[in-house]
Amino acid sequence: MTASTTCRTTGLRSRTAAVGAIAVAGALLLTGCGDQTKKDNGSDSASTSAAPLADKLPAAVRDKGVINVGSDIAYAPVEYKDESGKVVGIDLDIAAAMGKQLGVDFKFQNATFDTLIGGLAAKRYDIAMSAMTDTKDRQEGIDADTGKKVGAGVDFVDYFTAGVSLYTNKGDDQSIKTWDDLCGKTIAVQRNTFSHDLAKDQAKKCKDDKKKALKIEDFATNPEAETRMRSKGADVVSADYPVAAYSVKTSGGGDYFQIVGDQVEAGPYGIAVAKDNTELRDALQAAVQAIIDNGEYEKIIKKWGVEDGAVTEAKINGGS
Repeated sequence: MTASTTCRTTGLRSRTAAVGAIAVAGALLLTGCGDQTKKDNGSDSASTSAAPLADKLPAAVRDKGVINVGSDIAYAPVEYKDESGKVVGIDLDIAAAMGKQLGVDFKFQNATFDTLIGGLAAKRYDIAMSAMTDTKDRQEGIDADTGKKVGAGVDFVDYFTAGVSLYTNKGDDQSIKTWDDLCGKTIAVQRNTFSHDLAKDQAKKCKDDKKKALKIEDFATNPEAETRMRSKGADVVSADYPVAAYSVKTSGGGDYFQIVGDQVEAGPYGIAVAKDNTELRDALQAAVQAIIDNGEYEKIIKKWGVEDGAVTEAKINGGS
């Protein structure tokens, strides 16, 4: 899930991947976000004294024993609520493994995606971890639409990569195979995501080529965009590939949606940290690298069937 980043379509590349790669447990269902997460929705960690990387944390965080995480908990399978209301997903599992290295709990707090960086700046959270793509615009605090600086920017610790996919109602592909086929269509997207940026870029291309206009409808959450398409208010939805594939696999028992065309590469997911919090940033980088090196990361990635997005190095600000 990427927000407010300038699209660089010339740098995108197709990457073919089967929908079946998202091998998640059939009992997990796509659900919308609700209120703040329950107290038991944080990650489990070892005690600080026993954790190998605890001394890398800022003293205030180490003493508190908790890292507060801003997240849009409506983006299965990255983070979402299961049937019991517990927050689960790829990010939750990665955070739990990091917590064992750092000796702290990661407590996820629910918010809409387009408010996460603002919430981080306002110190409502220590970090934002929500399928957020690491981009230069976010690093520098640049508004993608205006090109103007609107904030201090954030640093990222990269931990995954994901492409972007298009999907339609099942059996109604609208003859869509590529983004260029969207002219004359209506696309539903989550607001301020990379899919939203791609849609805006494509709308300009349709206009420049004097083709039929591309209409964009944006929503606070991806499930809302899907609901709009289900009601025939939109022809197509775009989301990060793991999310699109999960929706195709699980929504309506697999009867609601289908992916059309190949995914395009968006870039690395990153954990966002305030620019002035370099000690926490470096501790997070060390924790991600530690779970990559000790094999815990690989187990999590395989559990969720998203090996295609695995990284081997926890880079800082690796996005472009």
